[in-house]
Amino acid sequence: MDSFKHSHSLGQNFLTDKNLLEAIVKDAGITRNDTVIEIGAGMGALTEPLAKTGARVISFEIDSRLKPFLSPLSSKYPNLEIIFSDFLKYDLKEIDVTSFRAVANLPYYITTPVLFRLLDDDRLSSATVMVQEEVADRIVAKAGGKDYGILSVSIQLSGSPKIMRKVGRAMFSPQPNVDSAIVRVDIERKRADEKLLSLVRAAFSMRRKTLVNCLSKSGYEKTKIINSLSELGFDQSVRGEKLTPEDFKKLSALL
Repeated sequence: MDSFKHSHSLGQNFLTDKNLLEAIVKDAGITRNDTVIEIGAGMGALTEPLAKTGARVISFEIDSRLKPFLSPLSSKYPNLEIIFSDFLKYDLKEIDVTSFRAVANLPYYITTPVLFRLLDDDRLSSATVMVQEEVADRIVAKAGGKDYGILSVSIQLSGSPKIMRKVGRAMFSPQPNVDSAIVRVDIERKRADEKLLSLVRAAFSMRRKTLVNCLSKSGYEKTKIINSLSELGFDQSVRGEKLTPEDFKKLSALL
């Protein structure tokens, strides 16, 4: 690893602690009957424990410089396939599978787009991801809290997220400036449609404004917003962070 020049632009911070890597696989609940998609194989530190489970493992890695580290693993484990491609641009329909679990140590700058891309796929059964600790707090936040927002609602509309464990920055090489956490999201429902997600985005577009103001500025009819909120038991001074994901679903149906 010392001879490899980490790419700052790709957000490369690799895990090396074997106990932690095995714990991540355990947190993800991987069995030999699963298909696992790993995003960001890196040097294969997590890829190998995943492959050892006997599951079908498809690992994505954008940096072709890592082929010397990963190619021996694909030769060693017949159940492992390495795809050197950008996960965000790859056509996932090419992967022939009825369901899959996702596991990833995500670079911080692509956390949200990767999570949304995964949620877009109806075949996803669970996602276990290493993310920045403050992002983990936002994912699991409940209505009314300071961390509750678009990410919280969008993910909780599809499933139940849980922080499995906290991971200090010293566990990475090179060491990042923040701590991380492992979050598992078990998918329980199909992803919300675009109409509902558009409503959620509008609701949090101006956090200090009332929900009525946010939605009316986004094109919703003000009187109908007020009447719909009243029907749900909210007055017109309510802000978006007070509504649960279920409340947003009901509001979307009324509007």
